[in-house]
Amino acid sequence: MPGADELFRATTPKQAGPPADDAPADDAPAPSGRVRHDEKITVYVTADELLALEQARLTVRSVLGRNVDRGRLVRAALAAALEDLEHGGADSDLVRRLGST
Repeated sequence: MPGADELFRATTPKQAGPPADDAPADDAPAPSGRVRHDEKITVYVTADELLALEQARLTVRSVLGRNVDRGRLVRAALAAALEDLEHGGADSDLVRRLGST
């Protein structure tokens, strides 16, 4: 029987780096995409928020022409919010939204 290393070996060649147009600007936080994640959080949302998330997922799927799971969509939104906070500070959309609740 093959060992774990053989069962879970990479089946695609390694790339030297991301393509030029996919490279994030400066040191901005970027969504991690489809990789194994070691950390997990649980977030409770309302039914309306979950429906909006699912509709956003379907919209992104129609624009990109490929499936994007909800976790990847949330990680991309988190990266965008953190980048906005880093650049905008107290004037960021995140601070404004949290201050109005």
